[in-house]
Amino acid sequence: MKEWKKFLYVVAAFLACFYLPVENLRFTNAIFEALALVKWYAREHVLFCLVPAFFIAGAISVFVSQASVMKYFGAKANKFLSYGVASISGTILAVCSCTVLPLFSGIYKRGAGLGPAISFLYSGPAINVLAIILTARILGWQLGLARAIGAVLFSVVIGILMHLIFLKEEHARHASGDLQFGEVKTIRPLWKDIIYFFSMVAVLVFANWGKPLEGDTGIWTLIYAYKWWVTGFFLLVLTYALFSWFKKHELKDWTQATWGFALQILPLLLGGVLISGFLLGRVGHEGVIPSRWVEALVGGNSFRANFFSSIVAAFMYFATLTEVPILQGLIGSGMGKGPALALLLAGPALSLPSMLVIRGVIGTKKTVVYVSLVVVMATICGMIFGAIVR
Repeated sequence: MKEWKKFLYVVAAFLACFYLPVENLRFTNAIFEALALVKWYAREHVLFCLVPAFFIAGAISVFVSQASVMKYFGAKANKFLSYGVASISGTILAVCSCTVLPLFSGIYKRGAGLGPAISFLYSGPAINVLAIILTARILGWQLGLARAIGAVLFSVVIGILMHLIFLKEEHARHASGDLQFGEVKTIRPLWKDIIYFFSMVAVLVFANWGKPLEGDTGIWTLIYAYKWWVTGFFLLVLTYALFSWFKKHELKDWTQATWGFALQILPLLLGGVLISGFLLGRVGHEGVIPSRWVEALVGGNSFRANFFSSIVAAFMYFATLTEVPILQGLIGSGMGKGPALALLLAGPALSLPSMLVIRGVIGTKKTVVYVSLVVVMATICGMIFGAIVR
């Protein structure tokens, strides 16, 4: 680095410290909100969401053969099958925009095509059955239905567009064979691998099973009441599988791959959560940006309202299901139905923390295009929906 650049960095750091507005209440409150959000994230999401996801991603990278990934998600795979499977993954996983990242990174580095991988990345957090049901019950069946249809179509359309935009680069990537992991030979019956992966996914899903609405009855409530028993059962199944079917060197490779994903993703996520909390705060609390500004800009169904809703939703972090109470408050403050749908389509699938990680996996250019596609399509869908449902 040239000396003048170092000098500029030093001067910039000094000026930032010199003019730090610590006497400004909003600034100090925003710092508190950033720390409070990252504390909440560490407590609520790292152990039960990210850690299982890291282990699943590590397992994909070590035990799933490249040939299998290429068969279902590669450049020569059946497009209907690959996009179909990727687009409905959210109904099974029910994860947030950050938890899906290790899984996305795992299949992409294993050789999955950009299009199906992006479809999987979007659909994982966006097509959450419980969130869609909650949306319909609290915000109205029109928003619930529009969210379900829009999310499925989004995942397919955005995946296809990403594939077409970067078609030349994708051909070069697959032709060069420059993929991160080598071929893995099958040394166990398929049913054992299925049980192994299914038990890990089950632990991820049931450990994070959301609390149903007060007064609700039915299968969702029953599962929530016994979720730790179900999670414990699948943990026992996983433990038995590990000690009975796997060799020591395989477990070592698995843990090393898992650690690699954690080192790559976790620091970026925590840093992104800090920034998100500083700017926008937590649910019901303000960051450095006043919430009244947001409320004033998302009223009605104008292009500005829909676009602003999509932009804010794309950068704000939404834990699974928290977007519904947020929207309930915004709609009560005058938010239009169109901007509400735009937020539902852009928010759960994106966040500033997830963008930082996605950039590390697929690069800056592809990340910018992906985020832009989500924002633009959410804006258009919001305007259409707002014109139909008033």
